[in-house]
Amino acid sequence: MTTAGNNNDNEGAAPRRVSILGATGSVGRSTLDLISRQPAAYKVVALTAQQNVDLLAAQARQFNAELAVIGDEDSYGALKAALAGSGVEAAAGPRALCDAAERPSDWLMAGIVGAAGLGPTLAAIRRGAIVALANKECLVCAGELVLEEVRRGKATLLPVDSEHNAIYQVFDFDRPKTIDRIILTASGGPFLNLDVTAMAQVTPAQAVAHPNWDMGNKISVDSATMMNKGLESIEAFHLFPVAAEQIEILIHPQSVVHSLVGYVDGSVLAQLGAPDMRTPIAYTLAWPDRMLTPTERLDLAHISNLSFEAPDPMRFPCLRLAREALLAGGTAPTILNAANEIAVAAFLAERLGFLEIARVVEETLGKISVAPVADLADVAAADAEARAKARELAGLPALGDNRLSLVQG
Repeated sequence: MTTAGNNNDNEGAAPRRVSILGATGSVGRSTLDLISRQPAAYKVVALTAQQNVDLLAAQARQFNAELAVIGDEDSYGALKAALAGSGVEAAAGPRALCDAAERPSDWLMAGIVGAAGLGPTLAAIRRGAIVALANKECLVCAGELVLEEVRRGKATLLPVDSEHNAIYQVFDFDRPKTIDRIILTASGGPFLNLDVTAMAQVTPAQAVAHPNWDMGNKISVDSATMMNKGLESIEAFHLFPVAAEQIEILIHPQSVVHSLVGYVDGSVLAQLGAPDMRTPIAYTLAWPDRMLTPTERLDLAHISNLSFEAPDPMRFPCLRLAREALLAGGTAPTILNAANEIAVAAFLAERLGFLEIARVVEETLGKISVAPVADLADVAAADAEARAKARELAGLPALGDNRLSLVQG
C-alpha cells in the first residue's frame, strides 16, 4: 500500500490519493476541512453522498475530484447538471457507490451512516485500501465477515470513532494478553440527568442537540439513547482482541478522556483531547504519521475537573439490548442495528416517542430467531426481516423491499 508522507517533513512526496464515502456528512466535511489545509499532500479521487446534490457538487468542484456519486438514482440528472463543465465524472446509485470505493486510492473514509455503508466499505477493503472506518454498523452487522475480508484483501482498518481511535492509540497489539479491559467513555448525551417521565416527552430537536459533539441526526439520537455506546461495544469486540466481558462503558460528561485501556499490572492508559472529530480523523488521514490540525489544544487547568460515573441501565435500556445481542452472536447484532435504524428514523419523523425506540428494538429482537452468519446473504436476510418487523412494531407502513443493498463486485 502507498503510505505517502503528508506532513511538513515530507514536502515533495507524491500526494496521497483519498476517497470519501459520505462526503456531505459531518465526518466527510471534517475530513475535507483537514485536506483543504494541506492541499498539496492529497489528491481527492471520489466523493459520495446520498441526497445532498448541491453540497456534493460544490465539494467535487472545490477539490477537483475525479468522480462524484449520489446514492439517490433520481438525483443523477441534477448532479450531472451541477458538475457540467467541471471535468468531474458523475454517477448515481448503489452500484456506483461501490464503484467509487473500488476506484484506486491509497486511503478511503468509510463515512456512510448505517448498514447502507457495508457494501461500499467492503468494496474498498477487498482492494486492500487503508480504510478509515467511521461506519460502526459494518462491524456490528457483519464483524467476522468484514475482518475476514480485511485479512484476505490485506487491507488496513483504522477506527475513526473517537473512542475506538483512542483505544487504538494506546492498545498494545504486540502483547494483547497484557490487556485487562478496555473502557469506552460516553458523554451521556443531552438527557444524562433527565428523569424517565421527562424523557418520554423529548422531541427530535432536543435529541439531536448533543452537548459536546457535532454529529449527524441519527448518530446524535443514538447518543441520546446510548445505543451508540452499545453499538460501539460490539464494534470494539471485533476491532480489539478482547472478550465481551472485558469491555466496559463509563459516563464521562466532559468528553475529554476518549477511552482507556487497563493492563494486568494495574496501569490504565488513556487518550485525551478536545471533543473535535478532526483529531481522530487526522490520526487516520496521516497514518502512520501525524499531521498538524486546527483543533483546540487541551487545557486541563482550565477544565479543572473531570467526572465519571457508571451508566444507568434502567434509564438507558439500549445498553442492555446491545450487550445481549453481542453475547447472543450470529444475526442478533444485525437485527439490533436494523431495528434501531427503523425506530430512530420513525422518531425523527415524529412517528414514535423517544422511549419507544428501545421498545421497538427489544420487541424486534424477541420476535426474530437468531441464526448463524455464514455469508453476507445471511446478513442481508436478517436485516430485511428485522426492518420489516420493526416497521410493523413502530406502526409504519410496510415497504415492498426492505433488503439491504450489498452490491458485489
